[in-house]
Amino acid sequence: MAKSNEPLFWSLFSAGGVVAAFFVPVTLILTGVAVPAGWIKEDDLLLLVRHPLARVYLFVLISLPLFHWAHRFRYVAADLGLKVLGVALPIVCYGAAILGTALAAYVLARL
Repeated sequence: MAKSNEPLFWSLFSAGGVVAAFFVPVTLILTGVAVPAGWIKEDDLLLLVRHPLARVYLFVLISLPLFHWAHRFRYVAADLGLKVLGVALPIVCYGAAILGTALAAYVLARL
């Protein structure tokens, strides 16, 4: 029986879905409602984002949903008939997720 890397991608898909379901709404309320309503000052939010644990939170919030998207997009594209792309489709999808994760790490490290 051949070894497969599918469990890794399915676990990233699952973790990304959980993160998107639980943490994205909280972040949207903080940045989209609390700041404009004046409940949280923009300077205080910037101080929060500069905290190392907040950077880890933002990294997880960005990277795992990217892998969720990549896995879902790969299988939807294959179901729509792009299976003929063969090896290129997963490379493009997961490569985009890896690139987005690396970019997020770079930006968060520079804050």
